[in-house]
Amino acid sequence: MSKILIRGAKVLGGEPQDVLIDGETIAEVGAGLSAEGAEVVEAAGKVLLPGLVDLHTHLREPGREDSETVLTGTRAAASGGYTAVFAMANTFPVADTAGVVEQVWRLGQEHGYCDVQPIGAVTVGLEGKKLAELGAMHESAAGVTVFSDDGKCVDDAVIMRRALEYVKAFGGVVAQHAQEPRLTEGAQMNEGIVSAELGLGGWPAVAEESIIARDVLLAEHVGSRVHICHLSTAGSVEIVRWAKSRGIRVTAEVTPHHLLLTDELVRTYNPVYKVNPPLRTERDVHALREALADGTIDIVATDHAPHPHEDKDCEWAAAAMGMVGLETALSVVQETMVDTGLLDWAGVADRMSVKPAQIGQATGHGRPVSAGEPANLALVDTEYRGQVDPAGFASRSRNTPYQGRELPGRVTHTWLRGKATLVDGKLT
Repeated sequence: MSKILIRGAKVLGGEPQDVLIDGETIAEVGAGLSAEGAEVVEAAGKVLLPGLVDLHTHLREPGREDSETVLTGTRAAASGGYTAVFAMANTFPVADTAGVVEQVWRLGQEHGYCDVQPIGAVTVGLEGKKLAELGAMHESAAGVTVFSDDGKCVDDAVIMRRALEYVKAFGGVVAQHAQEPRLTEGAQMNEGIVSAELGLGGWPAVAEESIIARDVLLAEHVGSRVHICHLSTAGSVEIVRWAKSRGIRVTAEVTPHHLLLTDELVRTYNPVYKVNPPLRTERDVHALREALADGTIDIVATDHAPHPHEDKDCEWAAAAMGMVGLETALSVVQETMVDTGLLDWAGVADRMSVKPAQIGQATGHGRPVSAGEPANLALVDTEYRGQVDPAGFASRSRNTPYQGRELPGRVTHTWLRGKATLVDGKLT
């Protein structure tokens, strides 16, 4: 492979430096490096980050290729600066066996726009009744370490306890979709003033908080690791903060949309704003931002949830829940966290690359931008501002809540082990 010299980039937002890539590895980092024999990428004014890692992506394949495929989803990931994604298990068939997770893993290897690590289902068929083949999925070629019934909550405390006990044996983690199902029957949006005024079924914060409280206590009892998916309420933040103060092995994620959008948008009845968990209040948004800044919330995860046009372009009650997010995540984080002064770019790298890689055990990702490390990198034009146009998305789906909204920042280049997957904003 040829050499690449990234010249004058602000590594993690710091002083300008040159970064020399040789093959799959960063060969040298410093000022005034020689460009002899290297392709030069002029990066003055741009920020260089380790390749982003998403712990929560829906790639839909197998079974819902009308929404997304591993190919289109990983192309979207590369467009957003990601070099690794974790693919959720709610496919058709469900990824609850070694055979299905290996299929997803091999598809990721074949397409090559980013690494794909499958997440295995906790229970057979996501039905919450019987543990899936956790050990077999871990021992498969895919080497699954993260397990989740995301889209559904593991609401049976006995099943959840058994899953935590099982994964403890090989250092795995259970990622919980915290939603008490009986408290959310018929729910359409966040329970509060707006739901009352609109007459839509309310989704109470306690439906999330009660499951998180139960599961951190189970994790403490078992001595295992639990990860909270798409945390969305101020109360949930306080429970996780309390659990961490006790030394409980809990980590948590927040989505970009829960850092920016509120339930006031539901007044439009536009189904693009229908998501699980629902958009919450301004108070919740501020609590989530502060918790991400102080480390109570460990990471940003997209919950990239593509849907075909017909599943969103319909009446609110019938619409599918979910939003695409891989191609806009970094821009939303810049808007809500960096431009507000809550995080610097080193903090963004920590929350969007280093820690998600650690939680999911993504080897070679989330590493320092230094000599000898894998050349998994993303270059960002932080001065750019532009309107979001889903027509230009690499994802097969277009269900973004940001259409026409002006957001800052644009990923211009992405490298996966030294190979450019995005150059000047265009996929290779």
